Parts: sequence; C-alpha cells; structure tokens
Amino acid sequence: MATVFVPSQMRDLTGGVDRIEVPAGTLRQLLAAMEATHPQLTARLWDGESLLPGLSVSIDGAFSSRGLLAKVGPASEVHFLPAIGGG
Repeated sequence: MATVFVPSQMRDLTGGVDRIEVPAGTLRQLLAAMEATHPQLTARLWDGESLLPGLSVSIDGAFSSRGLLAKVGPASEVHFLPAIGGG
C-alpha cells in the first residue's frame, strides 16, 4: 500500500496520525480511498475533480504534472505540500 505522509498542520484532521496507508494505482484512487476514512483531510486536499489550488503533491520524491492521473505504486510515498509564496 502507498504511504501518505500527513502534513503537521493537518494532523488534527486525522486524530494525530502522521501516516496513512492506502491502496491505489493513481492519485485519484488514493484520494478517494482516503476520503472514506478521513473526509475532513481530503476536503482540504481536493474537490473531487482536482487538487485544490496552492497545493502540490510529491510521489516518490518527484512532482508530477499529471494531476489526479499520476501513478501511485504499492510502495509509493506521497507528500502533499502547500505552495510557498514570497517575493
């Protein structure tokens, strides 16, 4: 199963859990599976059609431009990262 690392600022939505193991083949499947057990968390990550603005995802250390179609392997590590602004 893929391992999703929960950002520290969102752990209150998972009861303090910092990692979630989820079976999935794509990012869409991963989020849909997470929604069943952590709906408040997934509501902060996607709207059912795309990732929310200002959010990036790293799968196995690489950022993908495929969005919800990005491949997720059975041993993948997935990190959701808020965009960093500045100037």
